[in-house]
Order: sequence, then structure tokens, then C-alpha cells
Amino acid sequence: MKILKNLTAVYLWIFILSLAIFGQAPQEKTATVFGAKIRYLEVGDAAKPTVILLHGLGAQAESWQLNIAALSQNYRVIAPDQIGFGKSDKPLLKYRVGTYADFLDKFMSELKIEKASLVGNSMGGWVAGFFAIKYPLKVGKIVLVDAAGLMPKEIDFDRIYQLNNSTRDEVRGNLKLIFANPALANNEALVDQFMTQRIIAGDGYTINSLIESIKRKEDFLDARLGEIKKPTLIIWGKQDGLIPITDAERFNKGIANSQLVVFDNCGHVPQFEKAADFNKRVLEFLGK
Repeated sequence: MKILKNLTAVYLWIFILSLAIFGQAPQEKTATVFGAKIRYLEVGDAAKPTVILLHGLGAQAESWQLNIAALSQNYRVIAPDQIGFGKSDKPLLKYRVGTYADFLDKFMSELKIEKASLVGNSMGGWVAGFFAIKYPLKVGKIVLVDAAGLMPKEIDFDRIYQLNNSTRDEVRGNLKLIFANPALANNEALVDQFMTQRIIAGDGYTINSLIESIKRKEDFLDARLGEIKKPTLIIWGKQDGLIPITDAERFNKGIANSQLVVFDNCGHVPQFEKAADFNKRVLEFLGK
């Protein structure tokens, strides 16, 4: 418990320090997209280029809490709760990655954003890649962070369904896959925190619907990576227990204008476990 408290204090200190150095805290806003309420966080000068941060399965905008302030020094940063997650509406749709691409297109139109660079983690990376293929004129650059979207040789659906956490044991198992840092991966206080987040989010239907889409083999990127023409940075945690580093290499090989950065002692969420290094790499890439 003491380790977690100390670690949490460090991350909170980083967040507060980022706000002090880089500016104001993000504003919480909502937009109406296809009749649904989409909640999002926004910070930065609207006259600057826009960066949109796309969270992963079962997450929300706050998964970028250690990155928003740093990126906002040069960009208008927007982090939505994607449809069906967080505080956004959760209509009973047949969700698939194509759904999220269409919602992102309309979301950008509602906010009068003609073009943005996309940073996506896990499922959010899958959405970013699919969006870049379907709506290329709306994309500047892409950052894929431990991205999903490539068909594995074998799919363990029992394991995938456990991503829809409903017990402490399932949360414990997932934390060991998500985090490389033992203080995060093996802590009971964090188990309860994640369990509480799952209950409040109420996104179980959305997750199961997306898993069914995976079963139908919809919207996978394997055969379409060559259609991604935008400059792409691929960031991966070497110890990611959810999506293997071989997928990073497949993305790198399949996307012509791409570069790969691997963080050691890091799991599925480099934007959290390696926040300072992550922010530095992303700012360097976007600024080129």
C-alpha cells in the first residue's frame, strides 16, 4: 500500500507540475454527434494545430491525464470519451471500429476541425489507423500506441472477454497484462480503483459488442496497412502483456512512412508508465 501511495503521489506530482509548466487544466465539454452526447476534454490554443487523443477499450479521456498538459504547449489537444465509454452516451449499437471512425469524422465536423493528428492507444490506435484509411484528408500525422487492429494467429476469446472485468480476479489478471511496473500490476488498492471505474462507466455492453465484432473479423487492418500514407510514429511497451511487440514490427513493416520506438520496462500504456519519455517523443514527431 505504501508503494502505491508513493507511486500515486509521483504521478500526481507529474500531473500538477505539467499544469504549472504548460498551462491551464483541460475544460470538460460535450458535443452532440449523431444525436448522442460525446463528452471530451480540451486544452490549448484553438488557433494551433489540433491533436486528438483516442483511448482504448474500457477506458476514457483521463487515460491521457499525464500527457494533455505537455502536448498543449504546442497544440490544441482534445481527448474524447469515445461513444459507449466514459461519460459519453452509450446507445445500444452493434459497435465495431468503423462505428468509431464515423463518430470521429462527425465529431470533428461538429467542432469545425478540418484536420487533426491522431494519437491512439490500443483500440484507439485501431480507430486511428482505420480513420486514416477512410478519411485521409482529415488526418495530419498518426501515433499508434500499443495499437490493436492486427489479426492474431489465434484468438483466445476467453481471455478477451476478461477485458470486460466483472470480478476482482479478472481485474488482477488484467493489471498484470497492462502494467510492467510491479507496484501497479500487483496492488490491491488499484484493483478496487479499477473495479469501481468499471462499475461507474457502465460500458459492459459496449465492450461485449466490440468483442463480437472481433469474432466477425470486422475492420482488421492487416491487408490495408499500405493504405496508410500519413507519417506514423509507433510507440510500444516492450513488456506489453495484451498485444505482443511483434505487432509493433508488423505495423512498422506495413506502413511505409513509419518509425518504431520501444520503451523497456513498460507495458500496454506507455503514455502512463513512461509519461515523460512518451511526451518528448510525441512532441518531437509532431513537430517535424
